[in-house]
Amino acid sequence: MHIHHLRHFLAIAEAGSLTRAADRLGVAQPALSQSIKKMEAELGVPLFTRSQRGAVLTTAGQAILEDVKISVARIDAAQSHARQIGQGLAGTLRIAFVASASFELLPHGLLAHRRLAPNVKYVLREMSNMEQVGALEKGEIDVAVLYTPEAVNGRMRQRLLSRHRLVAAVHDDVPVGADGKVSLRDLAREGLVFFGQDQVPHLRGEILSAMQRMGEEARVVQEANRTMTVLACVAAKCGVSLLSHLTQAIAYPGVRFCEVRERQMLPMLEVSAIWPARSRPTLADAFVRVMAEAA
Repeated sequence: MHIHHLRHFLAIAEAGSLTRAADRLGVAQPALSQSIKKMEAELGVPLFTRSQRGAVLTTAGQAILEDVKISVARIDAAQSHARQIGQGLAGTLRIAFVASASFELLPHGLLAHRRLAPNVKYVLREMSNMEQVGALEKGEIDVAVLYTPEAVNGRMRQRLLSRHRLVAAVHDDVPVGADGKVSLRDLAREGLVFFGQDQVPHLRGEILSAMQRMGEEARVVQEANRTMTVLACVAAKCGVSLLSHLTQAIAYPGVRFCEVRERQMLPMLEVSAIWPARSRPTLADAFVRVMAEAA
């Protein structure tokens, strides 16, 4: 039984007449009559009693009316869902992100994308760079929002989303100037609390190099793989850190955020999206495009 048979059955049942139903559907009345006859032949029962006054549902027709309505509604919903998925407007999207992306980049991107594609389900996970790379390569996530440069095996696309300046996260014992700024030299003397060498080696190396150019010993005194853990270590006076300026949105007891006086010596923190390259447009393609536009 074809879907158009079911639609024709409903149209006649609602209109109470083959003529009126044919007009509403925009089909010839003989074609509509043949469609119903085929449906009746397949079911083995008459569905309508025809007279000069119109078409009235038989007992069998009345019995299946609600089932047909539900079936057509489900088919329509399935067709709409399939079209939305094909257009990148529906489905499930698994997104991993670093902490700094959660302050502005991700919320703005999700808000803009939800307006465009309200039927998308998001699975969100905060992960370190290393964890995101592994998840991408294993196919466990669809989009990685992470610090770059970063190497990922496989055919991938990459798009720069934002660049952040670094600010110092310091504890109470660190000297802060009258201008509210701290010296890179004083930060180096405290020792750095930072992400592990396997997380953001390029960024870590540039920061340590900047400290060395100040004539100071550059060292990481404590490693941590999450921003909140970094802040906890700073509050415990294990050392100081350099984080995205967006991290200042966190009011962490015992931690003060300050601009670095020699800011021009420090690298910028780049946040990019990396996702698998496919031969056809994907939901991830559409999401990254919208997030980049919203950034």
